[in-house]
Amino acid sequence: MTKTFSKLRKAALAAGVAMLAASASSAEAGTMKLGMTTWVGYGPLFLARDMGYFKENGLDVTLEIIEESSMYMAAAAAGELDGSASTIDEIMKYRSSDVCFKAVYALDDSHGGDGVLAPKEVKSLADIKGMEVAMNEGSVSQFWFNILLKQAGLTEADVKITNMTADDAAAAFMADRIPVAVTWEPHLTLAKQADKGQVLIDSSKTPGAIVDVVALNCDYIAKNPKDVEALIKGLYKANEFIKSDQEKAYEVMAKGVGGWLEDPKEFASSAKGVNFYGKDRNAEFFKGGDEGEAGKLIKLGTEIWGSFGKLKMDIKFADLVDTTFVDAK
Repeated sequence: MTKTFSKLRKAALAAGVAMLAASASSAEAGTMKLGMTTWVGYGPLFLARDMGYFKENGLDVTLEIIEESSMYMAAAAAGELDGSASTIDEIMKYRSSDVCFKAVYALDDSHGGDGVLAPKEVKSLADIKGMEVAMNEGSVSQFWFNILLKQAGLTEADVKITNMTADDAAAAFMADRIPVAVTWEPHLTLAKQADKGQVLIDSSKTPGAIVDVVALNCDYIAKNPKDVEALIKGLYKANEFIKSDQEKAYEVMAKGVGGWLEDPKEFASSAKGVNFYGKDRNAEFFKGGDEGEAGKLIKLGTEIWGSFGKLKMDIKFADLVDTTFVDAK
């Protein structure tokens, strides 16, 4: 009896210690709140959250879908969010000496997910000269379109811009109200299925031009380095899972992202238009500082958005990127 009681007592004590440890761990768990739009490239964030990859590193991540970038950037500036997932060119417009945030991880690049819809008789971008073009001014669509125009030896002055959201631009094109539209998926696929015009060019022709990153407030990074490290580890693991079990990964990401991507088949179709970035790709993308891939993209953003008066400061690589965590071994 005494021996049995002793064993039970020890077991109870061990269980109590374990519960206290778990409680302490939970109490010490870091938190992070990010805002973003509905986009296939943000799937790995939801995958890492829903597979528990963030939590196993001691981090609770809240992901909020906010379809207007200015709103989630304002929330981050006000401290209501710790950061965002957005394109590099997009966040550049909000960086200032007073509002500091830096990209700590690259999520994906658009590889066919963005495109220009045009009439079938148009043979090249040069042929749209003088035409009306619908696009969302001040968005990544304008940034990317200006890259295309520059490659074709044109400027916005050579076309007639009508300001519309990417969704409205696609709808106007499908209704024959606009001859050319700059938009993204699922509208490119829908136009193909309806045999309406053509996708004149898509982002697969401009690799690395539209890159999504996780950008965190500078104060958050400084005060919570372990949580930023946990975020990166979770995303690395999520990308490895995508490689090992793509079907399951897409199913989890579709449910997490939701919206027009909630059907796993729709998510899988849209995922064909992006390249997800894992550990090796992050190291490659961010290396080289101002002269590397990320640095040159920032310079391009400075050139394009600067010409439209959209920047609040002269932005260099070091102003917008913190490689501490992707460089960590």
